[in-house]
Order: sequence, then C-alpha cells, then structure tokens
Amino acid sequence: MISFIPRLPYRIQVPTGLAVAVTVSVLMVSIVAARISERTARREIVVTVQRVITLLAAQGRPLLVAEDTFRAYALLRNTAALLPDADKGHTRAAILDADGRFLAGSDPLRLPTGEQALGVSVNARLLPRAKDVTTPRTVAAADGSLSLLQPILSEDEKVIGFVLAEVDAATFAPDWMALSKPGLIGAALAILVLGPLGWLAGRRMAQPIAQIVRSIALIGRVDPAKVRELLPTVADIELGQIAGAVHRLVGEMVANQANEQRALAAERLAAVGRITAAVAHEINNPLAGLLTAVRTLRLHGDAPDTRLRTVDLIERGLHQIGTMTTALLPQARVEDRCLSPNDLEDVMTLARANASTHAVSLDAARELGADLLVASTVFRQVMLNLLLNAIKAAGEGGQVHAALYADPQTVRFTVSNTGRAMSKTELQQRLGTEGGNDPQGFGLWICQEFAIRYGGGFEASDPSAISPPFSTSLSFWLPNRHHHDDQEVAAD
Repeated sequence: MISFIPRLPYRIQVPTGLAVAVTVSVLMVSIVAARISERTARREIVVTVQRVITLLAAQGRPLLVAEDTFRAYALLRNTAALLPDADKGHTRAAILDADGRFLAGSDPLRLPTGEQALGVSVNARLLPRAKDVTTPRTVAAADGSLSLLQPILSEDEKVIGFVLAEVDAATFAPDWMALSKPGLIGAALAILVLGPLGWLAGRRMAQPIAQIVRSIALIGRVDPAKVRELLPTVADIELGQIAGAVHRLVGEMVANQANEQRALAAERLAAVGRITAAVAHEINNPLAGLLTAVRTLRLHGDAPDTRLRTVDLIERGLHQIGTMTTALLPQARVEDRCLSPNDLEDVMTLARANASTHAVSLDAARELGADLLVASTVFRQVMLNLLLNAIKAAGEGGQVHAALYADPQTVRFTVSNTGRAMSKTELQQRLGTEGGNDPQGFGLWICQEFAIRYGGGFEASDPSAISPPFSTSLSFWLPNRHHHDDQEVAAD
C-alpha cells in the first residue's frame, strides 16, 4: 500500500494518506485500550472472587465448628453463583477443614468432599500445605488460571479451616470483538469525516502543482509568454521556488532564442559576405588575363591567327566567369564540357599577366594517360586559383611550376613554388582561417570546397618529397569521370 501510494496523483495521495494514518492511529489506540481493559477486567475478576471468599469465610466459620457438610454445601451453592463465569463452570469454591480436606465444594465432581486439597495437586494446580497458609494466598498456574486461599480464623485467632476458590484461564480471556468494536466504529467515523476533507485539501494542494506541471510541459511548444501566464502565484515556499525556477528557465529560453536569432542573422550575413567575396574573387582572377588579351587584340588584331586565338581565349574566359559563379552555389547544377589540354594553356595565359607583374617564372607540364572526364569550369577555376596563389607566394623573382596528370581513376593538378614552405598542418590552419575570418583569401578555401563537393581531394605535399628548388607543392584532384553535377554526386 505504501509503495503504491506515491504512484497516485496528489489529490488522491492526500486523502488516502490521511485515511490510512487515521485508521492506523485508531487501531493502535484500540489495541492499547484493549490491553488496558484486559488487565482491568482481570483485576476486577480477582477482586470479585476475593469478596466472595471473604463472604464464605465469614459465613462458613460456624459450619466448620459444627462440621455441617450439608449446610456448607448449601452455602457454597448459593454463594458460588456470585463468582464470574460460575454458570459456565469456569469458577468454583470450596470450604476446607483445618487439615486441608474438602468439607464441601460448589462442584462436587472436581472438589470432592473428604479429599485432601492442601499440599497436593488439585485440578493440575499444586496448592501449599495447610500449615503454610496463615494469610490469604494466590497461586497462579502456568496456563493463567488462579487458585485463591484464605484461612478461616476462630475467635481466638486460630486457623480452623480454609476457603478455596479456583478461577480457570478462560475467565480471564478478553472479548476482543467487544473491546475493538468502539475503536473500529471510531475509525469508520474518522474516515467518513476526514476522507472528504482530505480529498478537498489534496485537490487544493495539488491544483498549483498540476498547473506548474502543465506549464513545464508546454515549454518549447508554445510562446514563452503564454507559459508565464499559466504559471500560478502560490504562497507555499517550496511551490514558490519551483514556480520561480520555471520563470527563470522561461526567461533564459527567451534570451537564448533572441541570441540564437541574432546569431543566425549574423551567420546569414557572414555567409552572404563570404559568397559575395568568393564571387568577386573568382571574377577578378581571370580579368587580368582577359584585359591582357584585349590589349593583345588591339595591338596585334590584324593578324588572323592572333585575332582568332585571342577571341577564343576571351570567349572561354567570359564563359568561365559566367559559369563559375553557379559552381560556387551549394545547390547549383553544373553542366559543362569536359576539361581539355587547351584549358591548361588558357589558364597559363591568364596567369602569365599576373606572373609578369611579379617577375615570376611560370611554366607547365602535362602527363595525360587517359581522357579528361572532369568538368572544365570547376577545374579551370581551381587551376587559376592555385596558380595565382603560387605566384603570390613565390614572391619577386620566384618560380612556379604547374603539372596536369590524368589516369583512368584521377585527374590531378599540382602547383609548386619557391616561396616559404607550407606543411599539411599549416594548410589546414590557413583553410580554416580563410573559410571563416579572411574574406580576402578565398582561393585555397574554394579549392577545398570543390574537392569536398565533388569527392576529390586537396592537400599539401610533404616538403621532403618536393624537388628543389621548390619548397611548397599543392595538389588538387577529382575522380576521372564525366560531368560532376549534383545528381551524379548524390548517386555516388
């Protein structure tokens, strides 16, 4: 019962607990009262028997002197009726002579006339000898029964006989039903009265708790202001602390939501800024080469070969500018032709304008062991980015070497320069900085983004594996397959 109550609602726990407490209290009081009543009833029985013995001793004196057994029997038959439970045969009385023999008894079968009583066992009770009974004696048996003896004295204070009374244990047995009945009635009345009162008190106590629980359950599902409105105002200290904690929690949630909105807005602005800077960066990269091509066309446009080659270069450069911005968008579908060896020549032509400005020596090589089955726009963009970054890293009078490799599995572009050595760890640190806090250095970051998006790789070579005089070598590769559009990437 005790383990079951905590699983019930408070509005049921309170009245149930009160009813149980009252019932247990009443039962305990009833048990104590019954024990007290039992002891009181025993004393009253003993006192009644002693009074009967005193009466028999006073009236039996002349009968002993005359040894009148018949009158003694008549006296016992009338007087013994005063003993408790005499009608049930649980109590008996007898008059004994000076030697301790029965002169007469109220129950002749159990107290036979002429038989020795004192000093022997009578009805499983060992009685004292006659000479040892000079004052009233009470002999208790192991089963709870009693034998009471009182000497009968003559006028000169000599013992001329005895009165014997036997009380069986059944006489002292309490009537537990009668004794517990008042307690049970009191418990029933208490439950009838306190049950409804406890129910009302429990409902009143549980109402603010239930309201707080409902408010907590709504956190995150409704507007925080609505949750605050549902929180009750209570005078109880503990409930007030709980409600206050919920108030603070809701307030912190409101503040966190506001901070999250501000952070989200800032993140969106930062993302827009990165994309804008990336687009500007990728448009500006080929412009220098295109401007050089325009100047070449203006100066040498009369030659048909020069004019045709320059116009083709300008057309491919403008096409790259138009498509590279699409390639920067995460959800864009890039549909483009495959890379060709001429794209390497175009990129080298666009990069030489920047290299000549810094007096950097620029050359390229290619080892094509398979067809180039990668999107030209993405790869051209990466090649130009790596070349321009290498030219910048090589510094005045430096050297830059580019190499394009292809096999059936991979198309790889590697750029080496004579500038300060860069390890793999330094590259990763720089990529993290460029992706987050340096909008002016998107070249390497965009190479990494393309490598991740199209299932390729971008890494720095181990300095010990780089041939002198070069100190840094960056390598970008993609799987050698046809168009790297979003659907094919997703399918892979």
